[in-house]
Amino acid sequence: MSSKVVEQHQFVSVDGRPTPVYSRWSYLARDPYAVTLAFRTRRGDWIEWCFARDLLRDGLTGQAGLGDVRVRPDLVAPGKLLVLELESPDGYALVELKRADVERFLAASERAVPHGSEGALVDVDAFIRQVTEV
Repeated sequence: MSSKVVEQHQFVSVDGRPTPVYSRWSYLARDPYAVTLAFRTRRGDWIEWCFARDLLRDGLTGQAGLGDVRVRPDLVAPGKLLVLELESPDGYALVELKRADVERFLAASERAVPHGSEGALVDVDAFIRQVTEV
């Protein structure tokens, strides 16, 4: 199985504040359905959010997500920005992302694992063995 990693570093604005937050997108072919978005804290730690790659793709064209992670085009600048909403018991964040950055990241992830071919990389039998050995 491939261990390709796609990463992109960018600045995002949280809750419309002028102070940018450093973020890192990553995609691992060994976990082909998921993407990870990490934010660096002031102390240099990383807070990671892992969610479906399809959710990110669907959020390019409309509201996507019902749970802790939701993505949609920005209402004011739909061709330029995406809005990512993150919610947890610890709080809520609204993050503005440059649409072009998200599209570039998705394109790179799809070069690693084309959309629709993710299932070929998932070993369901191995997963069941791992879960039942607990």
